[in-house]
Amino acid sequence: MTPKIALEEHFMHPDFVEYFGTTATNISPALFGKAKEALADFGDRRIAAMDKIGVETSVLSLAGPGVQAEKQVAVAVKRAAQVNDFLAQKIQDQPRYGGFAHLAMQDPRAAADELERCVRDLGMQGAMINGQTGGTYLDDDRFAPFWERVSDLAVPVYIHPNNPPERVHMYADHPELFGPVWSWTVETATHALRLLFAGTFDRYPNAQLILGHLGETLPYLMWRLDSRWEISNRGDMRLKLPPSEYFRRNISVTTSGMCADAPLRCAVDMMGADRVMFAVDYPFERPEEAGDWIEAAPLSAEERDLICHKNARSLLKLRELAL
Repeated sequence: MTPKIALEEHFMHPDFVEYFGTTATNISPALFGKAKEALADFGDRRIAAMDKIGVETSVLSLAGPGVQAEKQVAVAVKRAAQVNDFLAQKIQDQPRYGGFAHLAMQDPRAAADELERCVRDLGMQGAMINGQTGGTYLDDDRFAPFWERVSDLAVPVYIHPNNPPERVHMYADHPELFGPVWSWTVETATHALRLLFAGTFDRYPNAQLILGHLGETLPYLMWRLDSRWEISNRGDMRLKLPPSEYFRRNISVTTSGMCADAPLRCAVDMMGADRVMFAVDYPFERPEEAGDWIEAAPLSAEERDLICHKNARSLLKLRELAL
């Protein structure tokens, strides 16, 4: 069995359940909340799921949207630190856990400071941000201090899906499209493209972005992004490189929630095997399905090693554990 590092593995703190409840509109009422016990477990249940598929390290992240749904900025900043301290203790208790910092993006400078604290003092590997915050995306100029710190710390930012700030008409009368079936993909892919076309990776070439679900369909579109960028109504926007080159330099994708050979091969062939990493999306996906699939996927032995553990170990600076 190939050793694995899993990068989109969620948990819940009891004080953050109310924030998590804001996503109930996206899920069948009969199913929402079923994962509550698994999210709260940091012991035998989670470790057994890891052992079953050869996961050496799980990089844990709070199930969103967390404090990004908080209206009071001071409360968001305080509670982000609270949950990061909580996760840091779990990491200290179990060396097979890593962590992505949870940040109050309502205050970009406070978020930058908290990221630095989490990386330098608490031993975390980067941050997970749940889409837009208060209708503002990460390409906004107010986030310059945050991206400067991300670049200085040389840690990745994982953009996780969240609902858009408004429910647009195209989803009217189709609640099934609003959430993981479709709208989360549209929202997250658009967020990533906003960052790319705004020149974020020109200003901060060391910044690294991670997208789940094998890139939210974007690897499939890389050729067209280059082609249509040339004729787009781009105003004053300029890029130093073709759009596709930023995918190969600044963006990585994970397999979270996408256990299918064709999109995997597309991501590898378009972005490079060094830009794809393993994830389960625990507990919202079944670990055995993700593990069995990646072991049998149409990859060379070298590609499988890169995707399952070597890329994540390098990007997140994770030491190898002797299990």
